[in-house]
Amino acid sequence: MAIDGLTNDDIKHIRDEVKTIAVVGLSPKPHRASHQVALYLQQQGYQIIPVHPQHKIILGLTCYATLAAIPINVDMVDCFRAAEAMPALADEVIAIGAKVMWMQLDIYHADAAAKARDAGIMVVMDRCPKIEFPKLN
Repeated sequence: MAIDGLTNDDIKHIRDEVKTIAVVGLSPKPHRASHQVALYLQQQGYQIIPVHPQHKIILGLTCYATLAAIPINVDMVDCFRAAEAMPALADEVIAIGAKVMWMQLDIYHADAAAKARDAGIMVVMDRCPKIEFPKLN
């Protein structure tokens, strides 16, 4: 079983239900994983919202300094930050009412996950939607 306890059906549900994805830590550099994943998700039809405090535009989109600054509802937060940033990020995800908190490959934080789950948020850990989504039918 996956470290986050989710099944392929759970991931498929996320893939099919999510429309708006905030990407925290999105880099403007095309060679970075965050950029490649966000571009892939954008090409799949998801509305991407870049979140990075040091940039104004990424992927031709307005970039926000924080999740709280985003003026629309967010379905999923894709987290490209270090594991130690996850507890504070979980608080932000809860505060904006996102449905999914997705921690990227090699990111795992049990306490942050428990906090988000207790708030009714589905938590994915140590996975990448660019890898997971295409392998589901």
